Amino acid sequence: MSTELKEKPKIQPKVERPKLHKVILLNDDYTPRHFVVRVLQAVFRIGEETASRIMYVAHTRGACVVSVYPRDIAESKATEATDLAKGAGHPLQFTTEPEE
Repeated sequence: MSTELKEKPKIQPKVERPKLHKVILLNDDYTPRHFVVRVLQAVFRIGEETASRIMYVAHTRGACVVSVYPRDIAESKATEATDLAKGAGHPLQFTTEPEE
C-alpha cells in the first residue's frame, strides 16, 4: 500500500492597493491669491499655470481638488500646506477625503 502525498495548493493572499485620498484646497476670502499659488507650487510641486488654475477654481467654486495620494501622503501634504499658511498669518486651509 503506497500513500501519495499531494501538495496543497498555495493560496495567494489578495493584496489591495491602498485607497487614495484627495487633497482639497478650501477657498477663503482673506488669503492673497499669489500666496495660494506659491503654496501650491512649493508643497505640491506643480507649475505656476496649473497652480493658478487650481486657485481660481477654488476661488470661484469654494473648493478644488489639488491632487490624489495614498492617505498618509495626502494628510501630510495637507498639513504641510495649512501650516505654511498659518505660519504666514493666513487662514488658508487644505483638507483630505477618500477618493470614491
